[in-house]
Amino acid sequence: MSGMASDHNTSSQEEYVPHYLQREDPFASKLSREADIIAGFYLTVIGILSTLGNGYVIFMSSKRKKKLRPAEIMTVNLAVCDLGISVVGKPFSIISFFSHRWMFGWIGCRWYGWAGFFFGCGSLITMTAVSLDRYLKICHLSYGTWLKRHHAFICLAIIWAYATFWATVPFAGVGNYAPEPFGTSCTLDWWLAQASVAGQAFVLSILFFCLLFPTAVIVFSYVKIILKVKSSTKEVAHYDTRIQNSHILEMKLTKVAMLICAGFLIAWIPYAVVSVWSAFGQPDSVPIQFSVIPTLLAKSAAMYNPIIYQVIDCKLACCRSETLKAKNSLKKSR
Repeated sequence: MSGMASDHNTSSQEEYVPHYLQREDPFASKLSREADIIAGFYLTVIGILSTLGNGYVIFMSSKRKKKLRPAEIMTVNLAVCDLGISVVGKPFSIISFFSHRWMFGWIGCRWYGWAGFFFGCGSLITMTAVSLDRYLKICHLSYGTWLKRHHAFICLAIIWAYATFWATVPFAGVGNYAPEPFGTSCTLDWWLAQASVAGQAFVLSILFFCLLFPTAVIVFSYVKIILKVKSSTKEVAHYDTRIQNSHILEMKLTKVAMLICAGFLIAWIPYAVVSVWSAFGQPDSVPIQFSVIPTLLAKSAAMYNPIIYQVIDCKLACCRSETLKAKNSLKKSR
C-alpha cells in the first residue's frame, strides 16, 4: 500500500501544470518594468505605422476598386487583415505592457488570442491564395486567364471561413487561449500538449493546417515559378516589346507576393519555433525573457507590407511608362 501511495505521489508530481496555473495571478508581468515600457513603446510605433500604412493601401485601392485585378484584391484583403491586427489587437497589449500586467482578465485574454489568431491565419491563407494565383498565372497561362474577379471574391469568402473555423475551434472545448509566459499578452494555449493526448492532437492540427500546409503551398508555388522563369527567359526575348513588358509586369507582381510572404514567414517562424518547443519540449524550458522577443517580432509583420506595396508601386509605374514609350516608338516607326 505504501508503495502504491508513493507511486501515486510521484505521478502527481510529474503531472505538468502550465505556467498560468502555477501562480495566483497569471496576468502579472514576469518582465522588469523597464522591459515592459520598452516593449510598449515598440508596439506603439509598430501599431501607428501599420495602421497608417495599411489604411492608406485600403484607401487608395478603394478609389479604383472596380479596376482591381484578382491578385490586387487579395493584396487588399491582406492589408485588411494587417489593419485588423493593429486596430483590434495591439491596443490591448500596449496598455498591458505600460501597466506592467494584463489588464483585461480572462475574457479579454481569450478575445485578444482569438483576434490575433484569426487575423494572422487570414493573412497566411491570403498569401497562400496569392502564391497559387501567381503560380497559375506564370506556369499555367490558360488557368491564369480563366481567373476573374468573381473567383477572387469566392476565394475571399473561403479564406475568412477558414480563419473563423480554426480561430473558433478552441472555444469548442478542444483547446483554449491563455496568457503568454511573460504575462502581458495572450495566445493559443500551446501548453495543452504537455497535459494530454487530446491537447497534442489540437496543437498538431493547428500547426499543420494553419502553418505547415500553407507554407508548403507557398514554397512550392514560388519554386515552380522560379524554375519556369529560368526556362522561359529566352523564349520571351523573341516576342515583341508589348509581350515582353507584360511579362515584366507579371514578374514584378510576383516579386511583390514573394517579398510579402518572405517578410511574413521571417516574422512568424521564430514565434512558431518557440511555441512548438513550449508545446513538445521540456516544460518551462524556454526562458521568459527569450520568449518575448519572437512575440514582438511576430507583431511587427503587419508593418512590412505597406512598405513593400509602395516600393513596388514605383517600379510598376516605371514599367507602365516603359510600356507607353514602347507603344509610342512603335507608332512612330509605323
